[in-house]
Amino acid sequence: MTEFKWDPDTYRALMAEEIPDYTRLQTEVAAAAAAGHPTSILDLGIGSGLTAQRVLEALPEAELFGVDASAEMLAAAEATLDSERTELRQGRIEDPLPQGPFDLVMSTLTVHHLDGPGKADLFARIAAALRPGGRFVLGDLVVPVDPADVVTPIDWVEDTPSSLDEQLAWLAEAVLTPQVHWQHRDLAVVVAEKD
Repeated sequence: MTEFKWDPDTYRALMAEEIPDYTRLQTEVAAAAAAGHPTSILDLGIGSGLTAQRVLEALPEAELFGVDASAEMLAAAEATLDSERTELRQGRIEDPLPQGPFDLVMSTLTVHHLDGPGKADLFARIAAALRPGGRFVLGDLVVPVDPADVVTPIDWVEDTPSSLDEQLAWLAEAVLTPQVHWQHRDLAVVVAEKD
């Protein structure tokens, strides 16, 4: 995956413009992430830290490890998040994951940058990083069943979303138990639990 240059100053406006349900997606990811009161969280593709901030506000005892490929976005996350409760590292989601185990791994609008085999590989690595009973919360673009539900512009170069059914199958192959928490048009939030 090549690195796209995100601008933290315009990120929120860009997301609101390109993804009509961006605010709702953030709300649903935060709600799914806060369920079960995890205390150790890994956020893959933390970006500017806006979603992580919502999760940490709901979980005052939690600590979060955030990874992002963009130094600029990590700087924005560092300015947004409580340094006493967060650790940030530059890295790609294709890289080895930080040492777990984690109660929760979350990712918002990042995994769709991987192709199918890349997603399947990531899901297996996430399963290995979770402690028993841990959860993975995925909020991302999906290829909807009805083409009329595609409302987010994608380029099929940087953006390679997969169908929800494919991702549910890859999660199950990773020995996670997935269920759809929320879906609207070309967005979905999936919660996958490790037994």
